[in-house]
Amino acid sequence: MSEPIYVTQPFLPPLRELQPYLEQIWKNRQLTNAGPFHEQLEQALCNYLGVDHISLFANGTLALVTALQALRIAGEVITTSYSFVATAHSLLWNGIQPVFVDIDPESLNLDPAKIEEAITPQTSAILPVHVYGRPCDTAKIQQIADIYGLKVIYDAAHCFAVQDQGGSVLRHGDLSILSFHATKVFTTFEGGAIVSPDAKTKQRIDFLKNFGFADEVTVVAPGINGKMNEFQAALGLLQLKYIDDALKQRAEIDCRYRAALSSLTGIRCLSLPESKRHNYSYFPIMVEPEYPIGRDALYDRLKNSNIFARRYFYPLITDFPMYRGRPSARPERLPVAMAIAGKILCLPIYPELTEPQVARIAEIIADV
Repeated sequence: MSEPIYVTQPFLPPLRELQPYLEQIWKNRQLTNAGPFHEQLEQALCNYLGVDHISLFANGTLALVTALQALRIAGEVITTSYSFVATAHSLLWNGIQPVFVDIDPESLNLDPAKIEEAITPQTSAILPVHVYGRPCDTAKIQQIADIYGLKVIYDAAHCFAVQDQGGSVLRHGDLSILSFHATKVFTTFEGGAIVSPDAKTKQRIDFLKNFGFADEVTVVAPGINGKMNEFQAALGLLQLKYIDDALKQRAEIDCRYRAALSSLTGIRCLSLPESKRHNYSYFPIMVEPEYPIGRDALYDRLKNSNIFARRYFYPLITDFPMYRGRPSARPERLPVAMAIAGKILCLPIYPELTEPQVARIAEIIADV
């Protein structure tokens, strides 16, 4: 059997290029607590992403949890069931009640038309997700937030380097959260970040991610240990050297898939939204009823060929026991999300995926 092909694999630069960073860490004897590589990476990411303030974290989930703390969110938060569970888990960890609304059938993001009917006197914020790095309708969401006096926190885990017509999508809302997990376009093994609109907000976030310490003897908030270490930061600095090439390779793979699958009955490739820059973080297809077999059967057929696609996002967050009893989680309230979760399949995409491998995956799908 051929080598396994996973839905994504982290891009790892040549090991020899990491050695000088490791030697410097050994020389500095500072492994964490805002070391020199940590500080360099924060500035380098601000420059690359086109944002003014960024705070690095050990992972994206800690960043989500801390963002909610930083804005003192409480009560209820409107969010989506079509996401990774960390989106909703971050709310529960803060004692916040998630209220789920349906998604738009084209963007697969939170449907702005469904938000207002879910707002109650207890609603304090909206937590949308830029699914697959495809930007939400940020203008409509912000308009609703302004009318009702709500905060907006974007789960932008998939959005590294994505830009809309006005610049980085990370500039929208009160805060945006990135993930640098191994499955992401840009990785620091684990890792994450919060993008802040101003220095004062960043300062509060930096206190919160380090136990609330303002200085050696002063604790100003009940913080958490969310700091990124020097090893992660070093890998991030090295990744940045290659990120443009990696994004270019992802774009080429996306194009190959579209050419190979465009004529297949029952297989629908999601169209790319009108953005200034995409990152091609995922390649989702819809397995429609016209296709000869169901989505799960295709998933198994690929798996039996050592190709590990993923059903992102299935099951829905609202299918899990800690959420499914909530009124907003009832299937009849989420018909679009339910339908999409039953036919979505993300095919492998990463910079080192070869043209013959893409052709093989497409051939298996076509041969059905």
